[in-house]
Amino acid sequence: MTAQRYWIGVASRDHVMRGVAGGFCQLFHGKAGPVKRLAPGDWIAYYSPRTEMRGGEPVQAFTAIGRIRPGEPYEGDMGGGFHPMRRDVDFLACREAPIRPLLDSLSFTRGKSSWGYAFRRGSFSVSEPDFLAIADAMGVGETVRLG
Repeated sequence: MTAQRYWIGVASRDHVMRGVAGGFCQLFHGKAGPVKRLAPGDWIAYYSPRTEMRGGEPVQAFTAIGRIRPGEPYEGDMGGGFHPMRRDVDFLACREAPIRPLLDSLSFTRGKSSWGYAFRRGSFSVSEPDFLAIADAMGVGETVRLG
Protein backbone atom coordinates (compact mmCIF):
# COMPACT_ATOMS: atom_id res chain seq x y z
CA MET A 1 0.00 0.00 0.00
CA THR A 2 1.32 3.44 -0.89
CA ALA A 3 1.49 6.38 1.49
CA GLN A 4 -1.38 8.83 1.50
CA ARG A 5 -0.63 11.90 -0.62
CA TYR A 6 -2.04 15.42 -0.77
CA TRP A 7 -2.89 17.23 -4.00
CA ILE A 8 -3.95 20.61 -5.31
CA GLY A 9 -6.16 20.74 -8.38
CA VAL A 10 -6.75 23.97 -10.26
CA ALA A 11 -10.07 24.75 -11.92
CA SER A 12 -12.57 27.55 -12.20
CA ARG A 13 -15.16 27.65 -9.42
CA ASP A 14 -18.01 26.66 -11.76
CA HIS A 15 -16.11 23.54 -12.87
CA VAL A 16 -15.20 22.65 -9.29
CA MET A 17 -18.83 22.95 -8.21
CA ARG A 18 -19.92 20.60 -11.02
CA GLY A 19 -17.44 18.06 -9.69
CA VAL A 20 -18.59 18.54 -6.09
CA ALA A 21 -22.23 18.06 -7.13
CA GLY A 22 -21.32 14.92 -9.08
CA GLY A 23 -18.82 13.55 -6.56
CA PHE A 24 -15.88 13.47 -8.96
CA CYS A 25 -12.67 15.28 -9.84
CA GLN A 26 -11.08 16.05 -13.19
CA LEU A 27 -7.66 17.60 -13.63
CA PHE A 28 -5.96 19.60 -16.35
CA HIS A 29 -8.93 19.67 -18.73
CA GLY A 30 -9.72 15.98 -18.25
CA LYS A 31 -6.30 14.55 -19.14
CA ALA A 32 -5.66 11.01 -17.93
CA GLY A 33 -2.15 11.39 -16.50
CA PRO A 34 -2.91 13.73 -13.58
CA VAL A 35 -5.98 11.73 -12.50
CA LYS A 36 -4.07 8.44 -12.67
CA ARG A 37 -1.51 9.81 -10.19
CA LEU A 38 -4.25 10.07 -7.55
CA ALA A 39 -4.87 7.00 -5.41
CA PRO A 40 -7.74 5.95 -3.16
CA GLY A 41 -7.29 7.61 0.23
CA ASP A 42 -5.38 10.61 -1.17
CA TRP A 43 -6.74 14.08 -0.40
CA ILE A 44 -7.36 16.84 -2.93
CA ALA A 45 -8.13 20.53 -2.50
CA TYR A 46 -9.19 22.69 -5.42
CA TYR A 47 -7.86 26.17 -6.02
CA SER A 48 -10.04 28.38 -8.23
CA PRO A 49 -8.40 31.42 -9.82
CA ARG A 50 -11.66 32.64 -11.37
CA THR A 51 -15.40 31.99 -11.35
CA GLU A 52 -15.38 30.67 -14.95
CA MET A 53 -12.77 29.01 -17.15
CA ARG A 54 -12.76 31.69 -19.84
CA GLY A 55 -13.14 34.86 -17.84
CA GLY A 56 -15.42 35.55 -14.98
CA GLU A 57 -14.49 37.30 -11.78
CA PRO A 58 -11.35 36.61 -9.73
CA VAL A 59 -11.80 34.09 -6.90
CA GLN A 60 -8.23 33.23 -5.83
CA ALA A 61 -9.42 30.80 -3.17
CA PHE A 62 -9.51 27.13 -2.29
CA THR A 63 -13.07 26.14 -3.15
CA ALA A 64 -13.44 22.40 -2.42
CA ILE A 65 -11.67 19.64 -0.53
CA GLY A 66 -12.19 15.90 -0.43
CA ARG A 67 -10.78 12.41 -0.33
CA ILE A 68 -10.32 10.10 -3.31
CA ARG A 69 -12.70 7.15 -3.15
CA PRO A 70 -11.79 3.53 -3.89
CA GLY A 71 -11.94 2.59 -7.55
CA GLU A 72 -10.11 3.29 -10.76
CA PRO A 73 -10.14 6.39 -12.98
CA TYR A 74 -12.92 6.35 -15.57
CA GLU A 75 -14.13 8.36 -18.55
CA GLY A 76 -16.94 10.81 -17.99
CA ASP A 77 -19.23 12.04 -20.74
CA MET A 78 -19.55 15.81 -21.00
CA GLY A 79 -21.26 15.66 -24.39
CA GLY A 80 -19.96 16.85 -27.73
CA GLY A 81 -17.45 13.99 -27.81
CA PHE A 82 -15.63 15.22 -24.69
CA HIS A 83 -14.75 12.28 -22.39
CA PRO A 84 -12.58 13.56 -19.52
CA MET A 85 -10.90 11.18 -17.10
CA ARG A 86 -12.32 11.31 -13.58
CA ARG A 87 -11.98 9.86 -10.12
CA ASP A 88 -14.71 9.66 -7.52
CA VAL A 89 -14.27 11.93 -4.50
CA ASP A 90 -15.99 12.28 -1.14
CA PHE A 91 -16.08 16.07 -0.84
CA LEU A 92 -16.42 17.68 2.57
CA ALA A 93 -18.79 20.50 3.41
CA CYS A 94 -16.40 23.43 3.81
CA ARG A 95 -15.97 27.16 3.41
CA GLU A 96 -13.89 28.80 0.72
CA ALA A 97 -10.45 29.89 1.85
CA PRO A 98 -8.86 32.90 0.11
CA ILE A 99 -5.22 32.28 -0.81
CA ARG A 100 -3.81 35.65 0.26
CA PRO A 101 -3.89 35.00 4.05
CA LEU A 102 -2.12 31.67 3.40
CA LEU A 103 0.68 32.91 1.11
CA ASP A 104 3.29 33.19 3.88
CA SER A 105 2.40 29.85 5.47
CA LEU A 106 2.45 27.56 2.41
CA SER A 107 5.86 26.28 1.33
CA PHE A 108 4.99 26.53 -2.37
CA THR A 109 4.03 30.25 -2.15
CA ARG A 110 6.08 31.59 0.80
CA GLY A 111 8.39 34.43 -0.21
CA LYS A 112 7.43 34.25 -3.87
CA SER A 113 6.28 37.42 -5.58
CA SER A 114 4.99 35.27 -8.47
CA TRP A 115 3.10 32.90 -6.15
CA GLY A 116 0.48 32.12 -8.81
CA TYR A 117 3.06 30.32 -10.94
CA ALA A 118 2.67 27.11 -8.90
CA PHE A 119 -0.98 26.86 -9.94
CA ARG A 120 -0.19 26.95 -13.68
CA ARG A 121 0.69 23.25 -13.48
CA GLY A 122 -3.01 22.37 -13.18
CA SER A 123 -2.35 19.90 -10.37
CA PHE A 124 0.54 19.16 -8.04
CA SER A 125 1.32 17.36 -4.83
CA VAL A 126 1.91 19.25 -1.59
CA SER A 127 3.24 18.39 1.83
CA GLU A 128 0.97 17.28 4.65
CA PRO A 129 1.62 20.50 6.64
CA ASP A 130 0.67 22.62 3.60
CA PHE A 131 -2.49 20.60 3.04
CA LEU A 132 -3.48 20.80 6.70
CA ALA A 133 -3.02 24.59 6.65
CA ILE A 134 -5.41 24.75 3.69
CA ALA A 135 -7.86 22.35 5.38
CA ASP A 136 -7.76 24.45 8.57
CA ALA A 137 -8.53 27.60 6.56
CA MET A 138 -11.46 25.76 4.97
CA GLY A 139 -12.78 24.74 8.39
CA VAL A 140 -12.18 21.00 7.96
CA GLY A 141 -8.69 20.51 9.37
CA GLU A 142 -9.80 18.18 12.15
CA THR A 143 -11.73 15.97 9.71
CA VAL A 144 -8.66 15.69 7.46
CA ARG A 145 -6.41 14.91 10.42
CA LEU A 146 -8.73 12.12 11.56
CA GLY A 147 -8.85 10.84 7.98
